Amino acid sequence: MEDKIWNKSFILLVLSNFLMYSTYYSILSVLPLYLVNITHATKIQVGVVVGVFTIASVIVRPFSGYVLDRFGRRAIFILSLILYSFFFVGYLFANTIVSIVVLRFLHGLIWGFATVSGPTIAVDIIPEGKKGEGIGYFALSTTLGMSIGPFIGTFISYWWGYDFMFISGCLISLVGVYFTYSIKLRKRFLLGRKMQFRWNRLFDSKSIIPSVNVFITMLAYGGLISFITLYGKELNIKNASFYFFIFSVGIAIARLTTGRIFDKKGPRLIVIQSLFLLIIGFGLLAFAKSELFFYLTALIIGFGNGGIYPVFQSIINNLSDPKHRGTANSTLYTAIDLGLGLGMVFAGSVAHHYSISMVFIANSIICLLSLIYFYFIAMNYYKREMLYR
Repeated sequence: MEDKIWNKSFILLVLSNFLMYSTYYSILSVLPLYLVNITHATKIQVGVVVGVFTIASVIVRPFSGYVLDRFGRRAIFILSLILYSFFFVGYLFANTIVSIVVLRFLHGLIWGFATVSGPTIAVDIIPEGKKGEGIGYFALSTTLGMSIGPFIGTFISYWWGYDFMFISGCLISLVGVYFTYSIKLRKRFLLGRKMQFRWNRLFDSKSIIPSVNVFITMLAYGGLISFITLYGKELNIKNASFYFFIFSVGIAIARLTTGRIFDKKGPRLIVIQSLFLLIIGFGLLAFAKSELFFYLTALIIGFGNGGIYPVFQSIINNLSDPKHRGTANSTLYTAIDLGLGLGMVFAGSVAHHYSISMVFIANSIICLLSLIYFYFIAMNYYKREMLYR
């Protein structure tokens, strides 16, 4: 493979990942309003519908790592993207809460494979010694999808309706399939390798402790993406989806800088600063009254969140050997999706019994617990393991 990060395959992978996440966030940002306005769902039902998607992906995460290592990265990525694309058509026919929950569950199963395949391929492509920087750039494509997706969903649903939004999600995702088809990988990653299925190989043991840290943090993130648009509506903010754009700007700034810092100095300072910003940002959001204050927290939380994902992915890929990167990344993404899913359901319950602002107070406390865990457990584990490599 080439020594430069921005080779042709990496660019195509970044474009494919960007389109996939654009469609994901386009529907995610509009879905709570769709559920409330069209199906008259309660806040608890909104939390369940949004959360069941990620809970479903958690079920297949452990198996996705084995499948990638066994059958080859690109083939699984292409197949999962094709299925992911066509599931958008199902939203045209799901018109009850029950049918939407079932559809979201099935869609989430496919998402579980797609979102492990992309990052695993990225690590395979990125040159050694530049993993932190390269993963940061790759993660930026997720951030751009996060920022543009809500605008796509809001714009299309406003002018042409929800049905056209679902159709657009299918078509945009299929373009990503075309990009993925042109990616070139080393033969051993392209074809996979013979290996027996064993239950104890579903998780990478060296990735569990740092993945738990990510799980705790994602509990808070799940509450944010589930209820930020409804919270903006409560505050009489006309275009609350703009929150995602400012949020992604903060993430982009963090991800353009944290990769190189990680490669030179390690994860300690980045993670501590990121979690501290999340604690402050969620606390401020809970008491936001003005539009300016509301959007300011998006920048703070975005910057804090931007340093978490690429750093922890670099950590687990530093700890794992190349042959088991699929399993290592599936372990990390299991933690991410489990945190997101449970966070969404938890946030729905808190919002129903108390208020949405109370959700963000709880998020601030959760991030404090994540900081304590990192400082006393995860960081010490990482330093100890790296000494023996």
